[in-house]
Amino acid sequence: MELGERRAADAAAAQLAAGVAAYGLGVAETEILDRRRGTTSAAFARQVAMYLCHVGFQLSLSRIAAAFERDRSTVAHACHAIEDRREETHFDLWIGALEAMLRKAPAPGVSRELAQ
Repeated sequence: MELGERRAADAAAAQLAAGVAAYGLGVAETEILDRRRGTTSAAFARQVAMYLCHVGFQLSLSRIAAAFERDRSTVAHACHAIEDRREETHFDLWIGALEAMLRKAPAPGVSRELAQ
């Protein structure tokens, strides 16, 4: 996969993860993907989306940072913050359900021939 294709696939993964986080938290996807920090709710939803990209799509922190237009350290902080919350049973079940949604998604471009 070429660099441009990989970046496009990573951006699509980030958008899908943001959509799942938006669905799960009732925050607008546009707020999650916004360059500004935004509200506390939007910032938390963005952390969830970044975490979902990491565990659901197995993307590296650097690739997630590029897809969300953030610093790698910001993504690392987000992943640690969400991972720490997994000790809470209710939160773990909730985030696990969101993870499962992403893991069932087909790989980007796999279904391209279906569109033709």
